[in-house]
Amino acid sequence: MQEEVEFILDHCKEKMVAAIEHLEKELVHIRAGKASPAMLDGVHVEYYGSQTPLNQVSNVSTPDARTIAVQPWEKNLIPQIEKAILNANLGFNPDNNGEIIRINIPVLTEERRRGLVKQAHQEGENAKVSVRGARKDSNDSLKKLLKEGLSEDIEKDAEAEVQRLTDEFGTKIDALVEAKEEDIMTI
Repeated sequence: MQEEVEFILDHCKEKMVAAIEHLEKELVHIRAGKASPAMLDGVHVEYYGSQTPLNQVSNVSTPDARTIAVQPWEKNLIPQIEKAILNANLGFNPDNNGEIIRINIPVLTEERRRGLVKQAHQEGENAKVSVRGARKDSNDSLKKLLKEGLSEDIEKDAEAEVQRLTDEFGTKIDALVEAKEEDIMTI
């Protein structure tokens, strides 16, 4: 029975770690006014009949805080890359000179910043919902083991550990969202 309890706790922690990792990925996509190659991570380009991530067909860099430069490895890809960036609905207007695609990151308005902060808080709440879901699944599994003969003391200790993990990961989520909010609101 002890191995089953440890498995439940490990599984719970894995789910919570996954929620944090997902939140971190989502927060990267919320732009804070500074250019970052990660802003184009979700862009896929039609390349020889298959959808290929942009960073696998070009070099994506930030020459300055307001510009993203995309240097395709093959010049004939420039139109497909521009189309892919526009279709990604990131609010960017790519501009090419025949060699390189430049994307100017517009300065964020106060209203847009507040909207992005709201979006960051929503992503944080989604992560907390995932963490609470992991807690519920773990507690349900522990209750099943209790019915199968697990001692109440071990079950209570395991539930306390699940709650400790939930609190710990909730604090991490708050810290990530707070850092992103500060990043967005810093001009």
